[in-house]
Amino acid sequence: MRLLVLAVGTRMPAWVESAFAEYAKRMPHHLPLELVEIRPEPRSGGKAAAALCLAEAGRIARALPAGAMKVALDERGREFSSEAFAKWLGRLSGEGRDLAFIIGGADGLTPEMKKTADLTLRLSAFTLPHALARVVLAEQLYRAVSILQNHPYHRA
Repeated sequence: MRLLVLAVGTRMPAWVESAFAEYAKRMPHHLPLELVEIRPEPRSGGKAAAALCLAEAGRIARALPAGAMKVALDERGREFSSEAFAKWLGRLSGEGRDLAFIIGGADGLTPEMKKTADLTLRLSAFTLPHALARVVLAEQLYRAVSILQNHPYHRA
């Protein structure tokens, strides 16, 4: 099983790349965390937000591994506590399917992408910049694994 973060956006600030890489490095070998950056659609030319999202959705779809469970990140998604997220991840880890967490671009994800996702996940009631969402997600995935392994990283 692999944990994939498919994120629309490239050329992130160094602190984003460094923080994501740190959590990815901490993950156990049997549960690697990988980042797949998706090129955003150029925001010039007066295209409508729906058209921009649709172009990005096509790129996301091409990057998704066959058979992966799709988790769309959206502000209206399901919210977990860290412990509940760990339990959810633990249940899925036995299936062996890759888990693809999808972070949309500046205009989010298409309604179709959210509708066809196996789960829609909300990281916070706060609106987060997409770069920060990558880091928060990576940290929570590491925290979930730490909880499952009774590692002292998580102190509830």
